[in-house]
Amino acid sequence: MADQLRWDALGEHTPNLNMLRSESVDFRRAYCASPLCVPARGAFLTGKYPNITGSLINPWTGHEKQHGCVQSAHTHWYDLLEKDWDSWHTGKQHLFTEPKPETVADSGTTWLPLEQRYQAFLEERGKQKPGGPSFQGPVPEQAYGRITRSRNYSIPATGCYEEGFEYFYDGFILRDSLHALRHRDPGKPFALSAMFLAPHPPLHIPEPWYSMFKEADLPANVGQWGVNQSPLQLYNLPGMLGSSYSRAAWLPVWRVYLGLVALLDHCVGELVAELKRQGIYDETLLVFTSDHGEMLGSHRLWQKMCMYEEAVRTPLLMKFPASSPPALRSSHALVSAVDVLPTLCDYLQIGMPEKMSGISLMPIINGVNKRIDRERIFIQFDGNGARGNFQRCVIEGFYKLIVDLFKDELYIELYDTDADPSEMNNLAFDAEQGGRIASMLEKLREHMIVTGDLLNIPECAYSRFLSDYGPFKS
Repeated sequence: MADQLRWDALGEHTPNLNMLRSESVDFRRAYCASPLCVPARGAFLTGKYPNITGSLINPWTGHEKQHGCVQSAHTHWYDLLEKDWDSWHTGKQHLFTEPKPETVADSGTTWLPLEQRYQAFLEERGKQKPGGPSFQGPVPEQAYGRITRSRNYSIPATGCYEEGFEYFYDGFILRDSLHALRHRDPGKPFALSAMFLAPHPPLHIPEPWYSMFKEADLPANVGQWGVNQSPLQLYNLPGMLGSSYSRAAWLPVWRVYLGLVALLDHCVGELVAELKRQGIYDETLLVFTSDHGEMLGSHRLWQKMCMYEEAVRTPLLMKFPASSPPALRSSHALVSAVDVLPTLCDYLQIGMPEKMSGISLMPIINGVNKRIDRERIFIQFDGNGARGNFQRCVIEGFYKLIVDLFKDELYIELYDTDADPSEMNNLAFDAEQGGRIASMLEKLREHMIVTGDLLNIPECAYSRFLSDYGPFKS
């Protein structure tokens, strides 16, 4: 799993991922369940939407922990493996439970998390961590629904990390991942969750990747505000930090981000090479994805925490063992991150937890069905380190409905991602779309009620939106 990897960021600079893609089922329309690290991973590792797991935000403070942890009633990926599998975790550990799974004394997983261990690794060798104050900036964050606090978050600053790849986040994670492969128990089926940090900020990266790109082709919507784009984004971290950068200012940021993607590709290549060296590549199921994406200047936004394609659409590749060739190589089916766990359980014949939000993709992978028996998926955002900025999203076919909420305001966006893949033309003010919007809002309300959402969208939401914002539309 990558962190903050745009679905469209692969290319000539990712030869290892390109090779993996050529040997995999490539799900071209895969989406996260939340564009934020902790709830996204909680959903991915349980197969359940954030509303159901209870993990809604990144719980950086004790006060907000109640909204950050996957509740104990929910079975996760590691629970399913620990009895019969040689289970390992390396890298970023953002499955938040109480207590955290790596602290449980009788856990059957070998935990090599990045946190704490990496800092000690650097201190023992007299090395500095990437990033620092010059890679962060203050933003206002609404907390507890009633106060505003100042918090520091990553900004689009770039720099060369002089300590080198060996001491970089992902160099450390790669070392741990190779260790897991080389010390696995050959008497058991082996499972490794390698959770890389790249290409998540800080964009403070080692050579040769820092200087790898002299140019970058920027998507058309970088540095551009869309027609009738939600103004509430300016209250949210992506707009607060990203809106002041011009299109030209994003070019050096893109160059370093693509270098970090190439660094990630190197790590994937090293893991594949080790599997081949051990002669087990052909009998290994490999899943490659990201927890969510990155705006990187699209819509004049930075980081994730919104519902545009760049933030919520993710790569999803599944390379099956040679003994189980899939019936297809590419799919444009509408897929959610919550579908991955039920798919793995189905293929691996692991007992499937009850009441998962996701569905197994094996019927279309095996060619039994030509389409998924589901009409829509849902995505939610409840704030970063505190509940305050909220967004709800439903996708049906190629239509995406977004409800943006901040304090007493509510803003609606509708995009046809087939005709308008850059989502630069909000259709919510088009009279001919009224019926579609009403229907999608109703499906969203039903989902929110069934999953126990802490919010509600009033029946009058659309008429209120048109009344409030109609006079100010672009």
